[in-house]
Amino acid sequence: MAVLVGTSSTGKTRACWEAVQPLIPLGWRLWHPFDPTHAEAALADLNRVAPHTVVWLNEAQHYLGAPAGLGERIAAALRSLLTEPARSPVLILGTLWPEYAAIYTLNQTGQQSNHPQVRELLAGRLIAVPDAFDATAIGVAKAVAAAGDQQLTHALEHARNGQVTQLMAGGPELLHRYHTASPPGRALLNAAMDGRRLGAGLHLPITFLEQAAEDYLTDDEYDALDDDWLQTALNQLATTVHGNLAPLRRTRLRSTRRNTGAQQAGTTYRLADYLEQYGRQERKPLCPPTSFWKAARDELADPETLDHLAWAAFSRHRIYWAYELWQKAVDAGSVAAMHRLAELRMQADEPEAAENLLQQAADAGDAHALLWISEMRERSGDHEEAERLAQQAADVSDTFGTYGYVRLAGIRMEAGDRGAARDLLKTAVDAGDVEAMHRLAELEQASGNRESAEILLRQAMGIDDGEALLQLVTLLEEAGDHAEAERLARQAADDGAPYYLHRLAELRAEAGNREAAEELLQQSLAAGDVDALDVLAQLAEKAGNHEDAEVLWRRLAASGPFAGALTHLGEIRAKRGEYEEAEALFREAAAAGDQGALYFLAELREQAGDRVEAERLAQLYDAGGSVRALFRLAQLREKAGDRPEAERLAREAADRGASGALYRLAELRAEAGYRADAERFAREAADAGDADNWPRLRNSGQNERPDTFLGRLWPHGLDPDGTPSAPW
Repeated sequence: MAVLVGTSSTGKTRACWEAVQPLIPLGWRLWHPFDPTHAEAALADLNRVAPHTVVWLNEAQHYLGAPAGLGERIAAALRSLLTEPARSPVLILGTLWPEYAAIYTLNQTGQQSNHPQVRELLAGRLIAVPDAFDATAIGVAKAVAAAGDQQLTHALEHARNGQVTQLMAGGPELLHRYHTASPPGRALLNAAMDGRRLGAGLHLPITFLEQAAEDYLTDDEYDALDDDWLQTALNQLATTVHGNLAPLRRTRLRSTRRNTGAQQAGTTYRLADYLEQYGRQERKPLCPPTSFWKAARDELADPETLDHLAWAAFSRHRIYWAYELWQKAVDAGSVAAMHRLAELRMQADEPEAAENLLQQAADAGDAHALLWISEMRERSGDHEEAERLAQQAADVSDTFGTYGYVRLAGIRMEAGDRGAARDLLKTAVDAGDVEAMHRLAELEQASGNRESAEILLRQAMGIDDGEALLQLVTLLEEAGDHAEAERLARQAADDGAPYYLHRLAELRAEAGNREAAEELLQQSLAAGDVDALDVLAQLAEKAGNHEDAEVLWRRLAASGPFAGALTHLGEIRAKRGEYEEAEALFREAAAAGDQGALYFLAELREQAGDRVEAERLAQLYDAGGSVRALFRLAQLREKAGDRPEAERLAREAADRGASGALYRLAELRAEAGYRADAERFAREAADAGDADNWPRLRNSGQNERPDTFLGRLWPHGLDPDGTPSAPW
């Protein structure tokens, strides 16, 4: 399996097509599932794929990102196809845009992935396709062109920055058509661009586009519209350019796909991929006008689309339209929208309305909602009903099992009712819940029942739970059973997990037995555990033995790819005010390949007044995939009183993907008393959807209005034009 990842019109599909040509004389078949929909066709027939078949998944997001769990099921079926010897050989080829690849493969630290099957499927199978030809490829292309390929010759003569395939695919001409379109044509394209970048479906109803386009026109342009303006503009936009592409083309519903629910009824239009991608970048700072949101509410019916657009409205602090769109999604049966509105109702101190929404979701079979209602009942003192709902959630979804009981136990612990919490945890433990074993072990240990806690932790270890081993080693060490704690830690180290031995050494050092801790680590080091050097160095540093710590960290850096040890040492030197020594260490670490050292170097150069070098280092660091260095420089210049430079750097950080950079700058200006500046930056951040304004009520269990910066500035939200909303 191979999936080519690249932006629009970079030759991904053509590359796949050329790759399968040698298989034709060998008798291979090519299967492209698309009818009645891409996802439905793939899921229905993947189990019928026979050997010597190419599975063609062009625009793989239509398969792997299919809603309602279809994408996950398709990914699982593809994994099965790849691992069943009787069905080999098979070849799966796909293409993706970078933003979709990032969504599917993103490692969400501390959170459960939304696409675990897709992430496993794509691991090691993504091939990046550059946006442009490099010098070598240009040289090859020129040789081919010189042999008589006139189309390639034309592309090479007119392409900019090596973007040959985009020109051949008609990209520049599409942009020209966009920029020279009539006012109504450009209004339709802007509405379509905003719809796609904020989450509307691929096929946009013409009724939506017509209504949405109104406020993209000035008053004079709107007054000048002819009665047939819509058809005239559509005819202009449907005219094709190079590559048979049109800026906005009508999509026809095949007879085989009718009545399948795959598309919204009525005439629909599709925006050219190249313009869609252009719109995602160029229009990112802009919030759509009122007519866009009104058209979305009035003319769109798909619950998932409505949920996406509602979230886009809320993240831009357009709270009224978020409510309107989520309410329509609720009316269409969206469980996700029921949850969103329930949280907002809780924020507004309307628990009854919130519970009504959650009950709707529960009636639709959603176990999340049942658990939430259960917790609400628990906090109100109705323990019996809370337990009944927790059990019902477990019955509805195997995913939750006895999780509800663990949550209820936590709430009862908060209320001081240890006996009731113990009973709930025992119920979950009897059902094999590992988390319950941990929580009950903690409770037993706190109550002085060490033996019971140990039994529970050993039970959890039997389910191959590493956290239980760590908890047990800690318990035994603190109880004085050093021999058993060491035996377990050594056994784990022998099995390839030295972390437990490191933790035991730290526990002994914390208890004042530093000699025993170092002995353990030296033994681990002698057995080939290089990481023990880091733990030894940390112990030495904590004890004030700075020279010993430095020797150990330098040994660690010299032992392999541990340049981060030098960076850590540099941080310590900087904290002690030894800036020259710190800078030398950071430069040494950066030369050894530690990108993070550039971040600290930039700060040191900024503090030394060398702003040119500070920005150069920040740019180098940001090129490695992070943009925090630029914004950190912006913060330093803001505190130093250089507001124009702070603003320039914050904008550059925002342009390069630092979500929330302008929002944080607004907070800094507000703290300094510059309210007009603060409102200006906050409004820009809201327009771009870069403001974190979502109430995190689910975990707190409280009905309090969140104290957010935007909420304090504009408690009722903003209208689409950026003016504060009146109470509604």
